[in-house]
Amino acid sequence: MIGIFGGTFDPVHFGHLRPALDVKQALGMDEMRMIPAFQPPHRMQPIANPGQRLTMLRAAVGDEPDLQVDNREMLREGTSFMVDTLASLRSESGDDAPLCLVLGADAFLTLDEWHHWRDIPELAHVVVTHRPGWQLDMNMASPALQALWRERQVTDRSQLAANPAGRIILQAVTPLDISATQIRALVAAGDSPRYLLPDAVWNLIRMHGLYGFTAVDNTKNNAAKNKISNNRILRVNTGTDI
Repeated sequence: MIGIFGGTFDPVHFGHLRPALDVKQALGMDEMRMIPAFQPPHRMQPIANPGQRLTMLRAAVGDEPDLQVDNREMLREGTSFMVDTLASLRSESGDDAPLCLVLGADAFLTLDEWHHWRDIPELAHVVVTHRPGWQLDMNMASPALQALWRERQVTDRSQLAANPAGRIILQAVTPLDISATQIRALVAAGDSPRYLLPDAVWNLIRMHGLYGFTAVDNTKNNAAKNKISNNRILRVNTGTDI
């Protein structure tokens, strides 16, 4: 069973990574593919270019065996329609392999606005992630999506492994209120986004000056700190302190 976790990842953060891992482990998937979009159809052009976003995602996943980076949308270029990605994965994996598209609740409630959306549940299951204790309000969905939910929603996880596609299931994940917009705003303001995203990603943001990051010249400050530190050591060695 293969999980598909798509996104712009501009930049990737723990709000992407932890839920992806939660779903993979909870549903006993064989793989969880992290698939960065070349050009998302429902959003503005990402700030970081495709190569930068792919590099950050690879750095974030690192050697984590439960998550894999799949760059097929980058290679395909153009608008990244999920239905095309699922069709590619279905062709590659065969007719019988279960595929599971992972969506947040907000994304799921707009599924009927997606390109060729009715083909999506024919190609894959849909796993709708949510916070523990939260209830999906299908009254917010369109009549067409409500009908799809009534026809295909299941609670038995074994239904996913037993069928290649066509089921919809809810899955609770670790609640992490982190957004890429928040991280970009912190960086642009000169503040640190550490502990919201992997250090490897933060290092790449600084290295490439992404999202308005500007390195601060701390030469004078560091010299002053070193002078104070040296004075402290000298006083300690003579039995006094400053």
